[in-house]
Amino acid sequence: MPLALWIKQPWKTFYLTFHVVTIVFVFLPIHAVKFSFTRPKPTWSWRHAMRVALTRRLSSVGSVLPKVPFDPDYRTMESGPGVEGVWMDGVPHLINSELKIWSSVVNVTSIRIPGYWYAKRGLNPRPPTPTEAGRKVFLFIHGGGFTHLSAHPRSPISIIPRSLVELTDDAPYALAVEYRLSSTYPFAEQHPFPAALLDALTGYNFLVNTMGYDPLDIIVAGDSAGGNIALALTRYLVENKSSTEISLPGPPGHLLVSSPVTDMSNSHVTPGSSAVANNKDIISNFYGNPHGTPYQVLAYVGPFGAGIASCNRYVSPASLSPLMQSRFIGFPRTFIIAGGMEVLRDQIRSLRDKMVRDMGEAQVTYYEPADAVHDYIIFPWHPDRPATLKAIQQWLMSE
Repeated sequence: MPLALWIKQPWKTFYLTFHVVTIVFVFLPIHAVKFSFTRPKPTWSWRHAMRVALTRRLSSVGSVLPKVPFDPDYRTMESGPGVEGVWMDGVPHLINSELKIWSSVVNVTSIRIPGYWYAKRGLNPRPPTPTEAGRKVFLFIHGGGFTHLSAHPRSPISIIPRSLVELTDDAPYALAVEYRLSSTYPFAEQHPFPAALLDALTGYNFLVNTMGYDPLDIIVAGDSAGGNIALALTRYLVENKSSTEISLPGPPGHLLVSSPVTDMSNSHVTPGSSAVANNKDIISNFYGNPHGTPYQVLAYVGPFGAGIASCNRYVSPASLSPLMQSRFIGFPRTFIIAGGMEVLRDQIRSLRDKMVRDMGEAQVTYYEPADAVHDYIIFPWHPDRPATLKAIQQWLMSE
């Protein structure tokens, strides 16, 4: 049935009930037996193979829902035990150059949004002001395909900022941005590019001009779609740092991206590529789809259409299209994470190669466990997660 039917009641309930029943009574038993004899990777344990397969199935089922029902969004700031939220004023005065044009085309502007603080265990939930000189802070931009999940501490993706603030005493706080999620038909058509970028800029400005952090002490971090937005934010700050029209904060001192979406075109979809061969990844039906443009991409590019993914350096910085002119001169030292088993692996490698070309090898650290899936650091059960966090810790402390 078409997606437009499944999102309406009573078909939505039927859809979810059907999948719950088939997962419990069909999917899990069949895979339990199958993985007793063969697994997608010989190095995977039976339990690991089961977890990956179940995550992949749940991701596919959840992709037809407009949002996870219990996740907050940008319209409210939800409090709770251990939750420290803050409202951040929009920054329409910081929109310049192409960003101003793109914003006017889709009729979006910078608005007041919430963010959530994460603190190292034992510290106050929110950093003191004025901030201590030289003390670093994370600006975290969550993943979720541009269309799902939240910055709120109860969102499953909050495991990333919770983990990052524990790595070093020099960076004990993280501010997660509750940016506007994109959607398109059959849901409401709203918040396409560059809405999320504007919201990320709001969070960055808040750290600099409200909290008093030096831009060089900010670590812009993002995973999956959030990694794409983190790259776009950094690019905007780098490319406009000398602008005389706006008082834009300087670029960050560090950039950390995990499994970033770097090519929303099909330029990396070729025979034998990771977009085709890594078909056991948890998001194989999301990006790099050889059979059409996936919903997440359509929602994010909005009225610009999928063609913008081949030529816009803010949307697809690693695209191999000859129309793409993306350079990384002036970017801060960067840590890039990819999974060797993920569909995005090849496009992330292209990002690495472009950054090394423009920045030099000393400024780019690349980490790729051979058997890891997409955005594996969000899974506490993933065997490559501890070593990855250790590598990030060493990178943070190596300056």
